[in-house]
Amino acid sequence: MANAIEEQIEKLKNSENLPRHIAIIMDGNGRWAKKRNLPRLEGHRVGRESVRTAVRTCAKLGISYLTLYTFSLENWQRSAEEVEGLMALLETVLDVEYPELNENRVRLRAIGRLDMLPDSTREALDKTIKLLEKNDGMVLTLAISYGGRAEIVDAARRIAKAVERKTVRVEDIDSDIFKSHLYDSDLPDPDLLFRTSGEMRVSNFLLWQIAYSEIYVTDVLWPDFREQELFDSITAYQKRERRFGH
Repeated sequence: MANAIEEQIEKLKNSENLPRHIAIIMDGNGRWAKKRNLPRLEGHRVGRESVRTAVRTCAKLGISYLTLYTFSLENWQRSAEEVEGLMALLETVLDVEYPELNENRVRLRAIGRLDMLPDSTREALDKTIKLLEKNDGMVLTLAISYGGRAEIVDAARRIAKAVERKTVRVEDIDSDIFKSHLYDSDLPDPDLLFRTSGEMRVSNFLLWQIAYSEIYVTDVLWPDFREQELFDSITAYQKRERRFGH
């Protein structure tokens, strides 16, 4: 099985039209747990292996950017117990996964309203980003405390302040100016948006950036995600003709 996976990785790695940036909505942890009469948090814990699989496989494939929808602004409305558990889990993952991320030369970034994170979570995140900043491999971006509409609102506020400071003129505002005020202006738009759990919606994720992204949805719940789902999504992407609105 391992050899078969490595063979598929090599085949795809050497193929044409590999997506440069893959963004993933990791959905279905709660439903996975409910089906098994387990606490919701157990679904998130099991989903750690799926995160590891996605990061490891994308790094081996030579994907330049991988963005994971880790924790949405709406998720703050969940029970205090679940939110606390998710934050603790994130801190553990950052600590435990650092060696492999470093070995694969992964750089780490984060986007969202990060000031809302608990101090210990923010410190763990900043520490790991700092430790990995000199790597030259894939850029892994975690969307944490993130909402697409909030990002657009925050960008508009930054532009308004720039206009007040007279560093930007109203008549000069265009798509490029707007993009430069998003959370990470260096992050290229996703080529492929991948979603697990079969839900046909984008859930307030990267609303500006996915305007022309190809979308692939699988019924597989996130804890059951493995390499083959990723291979299938890339193969489907490669068969499509991207029109970029034309």
